[in-house]
Amino acid sequence: MKPETTIEGAIERIVYANQENGWSVVRLLVRGRGEVTAVGNLLSVQPGESLRLTGRWIKDRKFGKQFKADSYMTVKPETFIGIEKYLASGLVPGIGKELARRLVQHFGLDTLDVIDRQPDRMTEVEGFGRVRVKRIKAAWKEQREIRDVMVFLQSYGVSTAFAIKIYKLYRGEAIAVVRENPFRLAREIRGIGFQSADRIARALGIDADSPQRAAAGIIHTLRQAADKGNVYVSRPQLMVETSELLEVDGEVIAPALDGLISEGELTAVAMDGTLAEPPNAPQAAIFLKALEVAERGVATLFRALTAQQMLSLEIDIGRAIQWFEDSQSTPNGPRLELATQQRRALQQAISHKIMVLTGGPGTGKTTLVKGIVSILTMKGLRVQLAAPTGRAAKRLSEATGIEAKTVHRLLEFNPQLRGFSRDADNPLTTDLLIIDEASMMDITLTYNLLKAVPQKSRLILVGDIDQLPSIGPGRVLADLIDSSAIEVVRLDEIFRQALDSLIITNAHRVRIGVMPTLRPPDDEGDFFFFERDEPEAILATVKRLIGQRIPRSFGFDPTREIQVLTPMQRGLLGAANLNAELQTLLNPDGDGITRSGQLLRTGDRVMQVRNNYDLEVFNGDIGQIHSFDTENEVARITFDDREVNYDFLELDELTLAYACSIHKSQGSEYPCVVIPLHTQHFTLLQRNLIYTALTRGRRLVIIVGSRRALEIAVESQPSTQRSTLLTERLRA
Repeated sequence: MKPETTIEGAIERIVYANQENGWSVVRLLVRGRGEVTAVGNLLSVQPGESLRLTGRWIKDRKFGKQFKADSYMTVKPETFIGIEKYLASGLVPGIGKELARRLVQHFGLDTLDVIDRQPDRMTEVEGFGRVRVKRIKAAWKEQREIRDVMVFLQSYGVSTAFAIKIYKLYRGEAIAVVRENPFRLAREIRGIGFQSADRIARALGIDADSPQRAAAGIIHTLRQAADKGNVYVSRPQLMVETSELLEVDGEVIAPALDGLISEGELTAVAMDGTLAEPPNAPQAAIFLKALEVAERGVATLFRALTAQQMLSLEIDIGRAIQWFEDSQSTPNGPRLELATQQRRALQQAISHKIMVLTGGPGTGKTTLVKGIVSILTMKGLRVQLAAPTGRAAKRLSEATGIEAKTVHRLLEFNPQLRGFSRDADNPLTTDLLIIDEASMMDITLTYNLLKAVPQKSRLILVGDIDQLPSIGPGRVLADLIDSSAIEVVRLDEIFRQALDSLIITNAHRVRIGVMPTLRPPDDEGDFFFFERDEPEAILATVKRLIGQRIPRSFGFDPTREIQVLTPMQRGLLGAANLNAELQTLLNPDGDGITRSGQLLRTGDRVMQVRNNYDLEVFNGDIGQIHSFDTENEVARITFDDREVNYDFLELDELTLAYACSIHKSQGSEYPCVVIPLHTQHFTLLQRNLIYTALTRGRRLVIIVGSRRALEIAVESQPSTQRSTLLTERLRA
C-alpha cells in the first residue's frame, strides 16, 4: 500500500457530494500541482475553504489520478486566491465575492492579519464604511472565538458547516457539551445523525457498552421507526434492533431502556392502549414520550368532541340541496344535480358532529365540500378551511370561494414560544372546521389541531384513504375509519364527466389492482405511456419530453408546470440525479452558490424538506429562487406570492424540485406529471405509490419506463400497517 501523504489547497469547486454519507469529489487548487481531484468523506465543505488532506494517491480506471482523503481539516488560506475564496465563502457575513476581491487586491497576503489585528484599516477599501466594518469586526470576533471549537470538532471529522451550527447552539460550552455527551449532537443539531455522533463518541473514548451510548442508540432506533411512520416499537423488536445497531448484547440495552422509561423520556404502553404494568412488561409498546402523549391525546379529544352537543340547526335537507344545486347552475349551462350518494353524504355531513369523507378522484368530494360550506354558511355558521400543505389549501380556496389556510397557519405557530398559539385555552373561532387532504395528517399535527377545535364545533376530515399515508408517524385517517368510532362516508361512484379523463379512470384501475389503459405516444388524450426498458433510455426520454416535446405539444412551462415524480431518491432515476440533469437542461446559466454539496442557481425550482417555523415554510412547500445576496448571506425564495429570506446556513433545508419523490408530492397537484419507472425501484413499487402519483396530475400524465415495473407496482398490494394503537384507544 502506498504511504500516507498530506496535501493542502483551496477548493475550486465541488463536483459531487452525497449528503447521506458525506462522500464527495472536489477540485482543489494545490500549490505546485495545479488543480487536483480529491475524493473522500468531506461532508459540507464549501468552495473557497482551504483544506489539509491526509491520505493516498490512487489511480481510478475511469477518472484517472485522484487523491483519496482519509481525514481532513480546514486551515488558514495562504494564497491570494485562497484568501479571496475563503472570505467570499460565507464564513464571514458582510463580505461577498466583490468585496473579498477588493480586500485582497489592497492588502494582499496580509488581508487576514489586517482583519484580525487592524480591522479599522478596511475603511481604506472602497465599499467598507464604518457600519460595514463594525459588522465585520463583530463577525470576525465570533470567528476567532469559534476557532478553537472548529479545530477541536474537525479533529473528530465534523465539517465546517456543522461546526458553525454547533457553536451557534452551545456557544462557549460547545467543547464541554461534546466531550460530556456527543450524542446530544444527533438530537439537537439538524443534519448530524447518530452515526456521526457515535463516531465522535468513540474517538473521545466512550466505551461501546456504555449506558450513555445504549440510551442514545435506543432513542435513535425509535426515531428511525418514527421516520418510517411507526408511532411505537415493541420492546422485543426495539431490543433486537438497538443491539444490532450498536453491536452489543441485549444485557447492555435493557437497563438503559428501563432507565429512559423511569426518567419519563420514553413511555411503555400495553397493546390495548393502556399504560403497561409493569413498565418493563415483555410485550410492551415503547413510545417516544411526545408521540405517546399525542396518540393518547388524539383519542381522548375525539371522544370528548363526539360527546359534546353541536350547535343545533333547523335545516330542511331536501330544500337545502335544491338551493345549492340552483345556486351552482347557470341559465344557459347544464344544471348541477347531486347524485344519490352525494345527497346522502351531504345529509350525513350536516347531521353529524364529526365525519370522515373519503373517495378517489372524480367521485365528487370537492362538489360535496362546496355544498356543505355553502349551506352551513347560509345558515350563519362560521366556517374555517385548512389543509396540510399550501398547495392543497390553495386548491381548497379556489373550489369553495372561502380562504383556506395551511394547518400550521390556522393554528398560528409562534416561533418565540416554539408552539401553536391556538390550543384548548385559545381555541379557533369556528362552528365548522373542514380539513382537506387529511390522509397527510400525522399523529402530532392531528393532536395539535384537535386541541384547538371548539367543543361545540363540527369537524369534517376529507381525504383519499387509498393514497400514501402521512410522511410523519401514524395513520390517523385509516385508524379513524378502522375504529368505527366516527361516521365515515366513502364516495365510490365516478361521475360521467370524470370518466372522460384517462388519468382518472386509470387511477381507479390501479387502485383496484388492474393495469391502466396504456395509450401510445402518438395517440390523443391526457395519459400516455413511453415504453423504455433501460434506465439510460428512460432518463434520455424524460429529458427530451420536458425539454422539447411537452412544451411544444401542450404549451406547459417546463420550470413551473411540469413535475417529475419518482419512487426513489437515489440512483440514475432517483430525485437527486434527475434534479441535477434537469437543472443543467432547464437552468444552466443562473447565478449560483454551492451549499452542502448542492448547486443552487437563481431561477431554480426548490422544495423545503423540513418544517421551518421561524420562516413559516413547511416540509414539501415548493418555491423558486429569486436572488442571492452574497454580501449579507441571504437567499430570497418566492413561495407562491410570498418572498422568504433564507440565511445561507439554512439553505441545506432546500433541495432542487424539478423532480421529487412521490411521497413528497402528497397534497399537491401539477398541470403535468412525468413518472419514470424501472424495476430498479423494485422495493418501492407498490399500488398506492403509483395511485398517488397518477392522482397528482391534473391535465397530463406520462409514464416513461418498463411495462414490467408498472405491472409489479399494480400487482403489489401495499401493507398499510404501521405500528399505532390509535384504533384500540378510540374503541376503548
